[in-house]
Amino acid sequence: MRRFLLLLPAALLASCVTINVYFPAAEAQKAAEAFIEEVIGPSDAASTPPLGEEGEGASAEAPRPSPPARVLVAREWRFDPVGFFIGTAHAQDGLDIRIRTPAVQAIQQRMAERFQSTLAPLFDAGALGFGSDGLLVLRDPAKVPLSQRTAAAQAVADDNRDRRAVYREIAVANGHPEWEQAIRDTFAKEWIAQARPGWWYQDGAGAWKQK
Repeated sequence: MRRFLLLLPAALLASCVTINVYFPAAEAQKAAEAFIEEVIGPSDAASTPPLGEEGEGASAEAPRPSPPARVLVAREWRFDPVGFFIGTAHAQDGLDIRIRTPAVQAIQQRMAERFQSTLAPLFDAGALGFGSDGLLVLRDPAKVPLSQRTAAAQAVADDNRDRRAVYREIAVANGHPEWEQAIRDTFAKEWIAQARPGWWYQDGAGAWKQK
């Protein structure tokens, strides 16, 4: 028995413990809404977008989802006999989503400038769409003048790189890198929710629809 008691702490130190971390989905949606409003700009400033081809998609408004207050996310921790219970308590309390960090704001500024100068006209023309994965998709290159296609493809690639970076940065800034996918999913829904009439987006099954 004494030998067992001596070996028990070593076994605990070598083990991994999985605890439950609640992702604050409602707070994340509010953060995504504020971030995206700054990138896209107010909808009433938009010009009337062109109509898409008949039969390509539905014109119904995509409903804004109502997320649960919290979503359960599994997180793996290396066991710490001193900080384990403290760490578990903190994991349940992180309800605020921070987006006002220098890194996030720098990405946001780049995205806003790119959107207003290059991407918004491509959305108006029906060339671009919001993917269901939180990225941009050049859905119809034929709607882009041949002389502008290289620049358009580069702008989409640059924006998608910033999108991946900002989802990761927000998760890290909030002390939960494992939230990256949940944040990305939240932003994906919010990009579609804030799309202007006439813009294209992918539904959950990957089909293209027009707002």
